[in-house]
Amino acid sequence: MATPNYGFEKRQKELAKKRKKEDKLKAKSDRKSGHFSEDGTELDDAQVTPEEPLATDSPVTQSPSP
Repeated sequence: MATPNYGFEKRQKELAKKRKKEDKLKAKSDRKSGHFSEDGTELDDAQVTPEEPLATDSPVTQSPSP
């Protein structure tokens, strides 16, 4: 019977833990950037609405202060 390779098992466990941590950080950053809806489901790029740019067609005039 073959002996167990504890080093391999440990490395696989560490890699799985690292992968899970990276996935968690990615999901957190996606939520922060608004790529997920309120219930946690992922939105398509078509559903994500970009912020509207400021209207630059009309000049902004300030009234003189008294």
